[in-house]
Amino acid sequence: MTSRCQALGLSCFLAVAAVISVRVQGQPTATATTSAPGTSTPVQDNLNLRFANGMAAQVEDKIITVDDVRHEIAPLIPQLQRDSHNEKEFNDRLEALQDDTIQNLIDRVLIVKEFRKPKGEDEEPRRIPDSYIDSRIAEIQVQDFENDRSKFLAYLRSQGKTYRQFRQDTEEDIILSYMKSQRRKSESIVSPVKIEQFYNENKERFYQEDKVHLRMIQFNRGEGETDAQLGTKAAEVVARLKAGEKFEDLAKIYSQDPRRSKGGDWGWQNFSDMKKEFSAPLTPLKKGEVTDPVFTPEGCFLLFAEDRKYAGIQPLDEVRPQIENILVQQMATIAQQQWLERLRRNAYIRHY
Repeated sequence: MTSRCQALGLSCFLAVAAVISVRVQGQPTATATTSAPGTSTPVQDNLNLRFANGMAAQVEDKIITVDDVRHEIAPLIPQLQRDSHNEKEFNDRLEALQDDTIQNLIDRVLIVKEFRKPKGEDEEPRRIPDSYIDSRIAEIQVQDFENDRSKFLAYLRSQGKTYRQFRQDTEEDIILSYMKSQRRKSESIVSPVKIEQFYNENKERFYQEDKVHLRMIQFNRGEGETDAQLGTKAAEVVARLKAGEKFEDLAKIYSQDPRRSKGGDWGWQNFSDMKKEFSAPLTPLKKGEVTDPVFTPEGCFLLFAEDRKYAGIQPLDEVRPQIENILVQQMATIAQQQWLERLRRNAYIRHY
């Protein structure tokens, strides 16, 4: 068993399992009272009408039932109802959702089968070690059921599912996540030529607004306090700044705004998002410069340009990691679709 686990690289399963989205959360299954907008027609009737024999599809020797499909789509029905404006739109969306769900269930069977297929004549079918499954189920009970086993078992009863079935579902979830991650890893290298080509063909996507990395020192106006009095406080700060002290250190001493402990750091701000009384004096500033005191009814402000980015197309070197991520995602999606199509071609699949 140990040698098989090492051969499969199953040490990554714990990390993979930690991010698996499990269909729990106490969602009830769809009932006959769930209806399309503006009608009393139950959603269940739609499935029963489409698949009168209770079977939606067959993959090899596995039957995908109407109940399997209903269980998957039940949590999505309320959002579908909210997004639909009339009965026809709801029914069209519902049918598309059902078709997608059936395809996903078919692909699930095929991926699990591919994982378990022995790689050689003398090898046994691959499987997930029991310890990984136990660990994942324990995480689910902590995250979704407050580590209360009675709540967990009550959920299983509400779903009409045994612990054994839930354990099998969890194992298959781990397998799906692992297999898909392996496909993504195989498409993780992008050539510099492709990155440059994407940049040249999509430069408009990398336009950035004029923005500033803003630090601020704020003096709140006391009752009856004049601009002159506030200006005296600001002048003291400016003098220390010119003497070589850092703006962020002075902000921790003088500022009365919520970001005082962070050196008055407000991060990157688009000029278009700022009030005019702030954006106007900031616009001519270069990196490392500070405004004259800005007076408002609330108080006095010193605005410091920690850094600047000017409006225009960002250079390729700045957006290279972003483009690489986009292309990796695109390549992984295409590769996964091609992989799934190959699995489908080599399997017996029947739609009812």
